Amino acid sequence: MADKSNLKLLILDRDGVINEDRDDYIKSPDEWVPVAGSLEAIARVYREGWRVVVASNQSGVGRGLFDMVTLNAIHLKMQKALAAAGGRIDAVFFCPHAPEEHCACRKPAPGLFRDIALRHGLDDLSGVPVVGDTCRDLLAGQQLGCELHLVRSGKGERTLAAGNLPQGTRVHDDLAAFADWLLAQRAAAST
Repeated sequence: MADKSNLKLLILDRDGVINEDRDDYIKSPDEWVPVAGSLEAIARVYREGWRVVVASNQSGVGRGLFDMVTLNAIHLKMQKALAAAGGRIDAVFFCPHAPEEHCACRKPAPGLFRDIALRHGLDDLSGVPVVGDTCRDLLAGQQLGCELHLVRSGKGERTLAAGNLPQGTRVHDDLAAFADWLLAQRAAAST
C-alpha cells in the first residue's frame, strides 16, 4: 500500500457541506447552489496541496428522481464553479442506490470510504479528515479511522441538536470555518 505520510487527503460530503441541501433532493444543475464560502474554502485547501474528494449518497438516482446524465451535469456545474474559484475536486464517489437496496456503499456503510482508500492505495483512512452534516457521513468515515468534522450548514444544526455524535467529532460553522481550522492546525504542526 502507499505511503500516506505525505498524502494530504480530505473527504467531503456534498449536499449541505459544499452546496445547499434540499429535502426534495438536488434534481438539476439549476438547483445546485453552493453554500456561501464553500468553493473558496475548497480552493484554499487545494492550493495548500490537499487532494479533495467527495463521498455522497445520491439516492435520487435509485428513486428515479433524476438520471446519471443529470447527476453528471450537476457535478460538472460544481467542478466549473470550483475551477472559477481556483479549486478542484479530484474525484466524486457516490452511492446511487435507494435505501431499501441495502447496498454496501450507502453511508453510513463504509463502501464509498473503502473505495476512496483503494483508489489512493491506502489500507485505511486513519487521520484523514471527513466533513459532513449528518451522523451517517461521520459514521462511514469513523469505520476507517477518519478524523471526524461536523458542519452546522445543511442538516448540521439538526444533527448537532439530536446528539449522539461519534466520539471525537469536532464541530465547525461551515466548510469555510473548517478550512480555517484545518490550515491553522497543519501550519502549527509543521513549525
